[in-house]
Amino acid sequence: MAEFLHSIDLGLFHLINGVLHIGVLDWFMPFLTDLNKQNAVLFIVAFAWLGLLLKGGARGRTAALLLIPIIIFSDQFSSHVIKELVGRLRPCYVLPDVRLLVPCGSGLSFPSSHAVNNFAAATLFGYYYPRGKWVFFSIAALVAYSRVYVGVHYPSDVLGGALIGVFCAALVIALYEFLRRRMIRFVKKGVKKTDPTHHN
Repeated sequence: MAEFLHSIDLGLFHLINGVLHIGVLDWFMPFLTDLNKQNAVLFIVAFAWLGLLLKGGARGRTAALLLIPIIIFSDQFSSHVIKELVGRLRPCYVLPDVRLLVPCGSGLSFPSSHAVNNFAAATLFGYYYPRGKWVFFSIAALVAYSRVYVGVHYPSDVLGGALIGVFCAALVIALYEFLRRRMIRFVKKGVKKTDPTHHN
């Protein structure tokens, strides 16, 4: 069964990385896959984050503040726990016929940290802004697809990364909502105890 799944993984990798390549995508996908290295993009992201924090109301502030622990948790969990446990090398190190469009990178292959972090962010913003969830997840999926297209990850790396990212974000959101509800109940109990008109 494992060999069968691996053969499907390899087949999809060669399909995406080789057969489906198009000239314009050979330029666009390397740009997309390294968006986190573009200074202009980083400036826009930082500006949008500050906008959410300062002008986004309660929902925007919550999303902006939760983004930090979610990305830290998802990135560290995927990079320093799962990758070390799995120990899978990138396809650009082990396959002879990879169309490598960006540097291979020194990290391990499973899961794709790009997929983990982008799907974690998409889950967060999709939760607080459900009307835009298809936009958020489409962007995350495009970035994940680009990692296979440029030759640095297998399809299973980005699929697994997507699932891990969703899980990490959902876990942090669930913990936050649990603590928020507990805090609200605690405050309400305190108000009742200090209210002189309240009688048991």
